[in-house]
Formats: sequence, C-alpha cells, structure tokens
Amino acid sequence: MQTAQLASALLAEARKTLVGQEEPLTLLLTALLSGGHVLLEGPPGTAKTLMAKTLAQMIQAEFRRIQFTPDLMPSDIVGTQVFDLSSGQFRLRQGPIFTQVLLGDEINRAPAKTQSALLEAMEERQVTIEGQRLPLPEPFFVIATQNPIEYEGTYPLPEAQLDRFLFKVVIDYAPREVEVEVLRRYHLGFDAHQLAAAGLRAIVTTETLAACRAEIAQVKVEQGILDYIVAIVQATRTSPELLVGASLRAGVALLLAAKTLAAIHDRSFVTPDEVKALARPVLRHRIILRPEAEIEGLNADMAIGRILNRVEVPR
Repeated sequence: MQTAQLASALLAEARKTLVGQEEPLTLLLTALLSGGHVLLEGPPGTAKTLMAKTLAQMIQAEFRRIQFTPDLMPSDIVGTQVFDLSSGQFRLRQGPIFTQVLLGDEINRAPAKTQSALLEAMEERQVTIEGQRLPLPEPFFVIATQNPIEYEGTYPLPEAQLDRFLFKVVIDYAPREVEVEVLRRYHLGFDAHQLAAAGLRAIVTTETLAACRAEIAQVKVEQGILDYIVAIVQATRTSPELLVGASLRAGVALLLAAKTLAAIHDRSFVTPDEVKALARPVLRHRIILRPEAEIEGLNADMAIGRILNRVEVPR
C-alpha cells in the first residue's frame, strides 16, 4: 500500500535528525493522515519542536511556530486588517496561522481568547477576520505543546477544548543510550537549526498525502471492531476510577486513527491491535480521574489499561 511505503520512508529519513522518537513520530504521522491535530506534552528539551520541523520538511509543507505567552492576542495568531496609507484602503495582514504545519509552543501559557482562536481554526479549517471568512491551506496540521512541570502563570485547557485534539502524545526523558547518541551527533556537528545540513530530504508532497488519505478511506472495518470501539468508549463512562468519560467524538477519533494505523501497517482492514495501540493517545486527555483514584496513584493511562483488560476483544 502507498501509505505503508510512505510511512516507512518518512520514519527512515527522520532518523537523520531524530533519535529514539519513532513511536511519537508515527503518532504524528497518523494524526496528519487522519486529518486531526496533536497535543504534545513533555518537559523542555525533549525534541518536540525538532520533531515538528522534521515532519514538515519531509512532506514539503510550510512550517511556522508560535510561542504562546500570557499577553498574546487572537489577532496575533489569525491576523488583522491594517490601513494602507498609499492606497487609502484596508488590507489583510495574515497571521502565522496561515500555514500548513503549525507548532503552537506552550499553548497553556496563552489566555482563553487566544486559545479559542486557535482551536476554532483547528475545527473549522478557516478563520474569520472582520466578517470575512478565509480558508486555511491544506493540509492544516496543528501540533500544540505544553509543559507538564511548570504551571505558574498558565491557563490550562478546559476539557471541551482538549477534546478537539485527536491525540495527546506524552514524551518523557530519553533512555541513557539515546541521550549518548544525541550528544555524539552534536559533537560531530549536528545543528537542529540546519536540518538540510543533516541530509534531511523532502521525500513526499502534500499531493501524496491526499492520495494516502483516499487510500485510508477504503480500509475495511468489520462490525466487531465498531462494537469494540464503542464498548471501550462507553466503559470510560461507567468506570469506577473515572469522574468523566469519553464522548462520542472520542469513538470517531479512535475509528479514524485505527484505519490510518492499519494502512501504515500495510493492512487493508482494522484489527483490535490498532484500536488497543491508539486507545491511550486518543483517550488520555478526554477522561477525568476521580480524586480518590489519583490519591491511590492511578493515572489516565493506567485507568485506560484497566478498561482494555475488562472489555472483551473481538475475534
């Protein structure tokens, strides 16, 4: 399948700049092909920006980065109308959101109005400026990051807004051998700001991505898989460890992502393995633990794991 060949080529090429990040990069590619967006959570210095830049360069997509701050306004993102003295007319000054791959760095540092401006664009694939609706380029892929360590001066995203992200990908500190390899590469002259110097090539086009999406749409899903997805999502609403379960949107996200991952695995049909592999990134930001469960040391991934163990896997 074309999608499997594309994924294999991208992962192989990404090894020129990334070390030990195949799983999160596969999730980013899955989200891109599924038409969704990703929330990356991890401590500073774990290659989140490098991962986004690497993916954008490999697919020949325009890349922009926004550093979210408490004083950032919605117009700083979407743009505004400015008066042109030479022509005596207003003209549109487009904001950085008019791109294909957008990295929103530390989204939880921006106030609610600015967060909502980005999230509206993510959902509608357009922005409205002075009553004028403007479509965003295709593909439009948002990677938002947040720092889980430092919460002073932040504005945590509410659950309804978190639900707009297809995945929440958690990145932790790398193992010792990975850190050693990263240091070795920098010692030999690697520069994260000069990816072309590392030999990173643009190997696919946005047109190829569109063809892969058409291929993914043809991936077969049996009735048993649909029942399995619904059973998992509904189990989050009745779990004794959870205060709030996942919505119907979570089931749709799990289905679409599972079809994409099946195509990446060179399959023409979805298996329970794809559903189980994606359950945590799809659900971890859509559920809320009960306080007593948190006191006992339970986290979202552990709660999802218990649900997967309880739900019967289709044959």
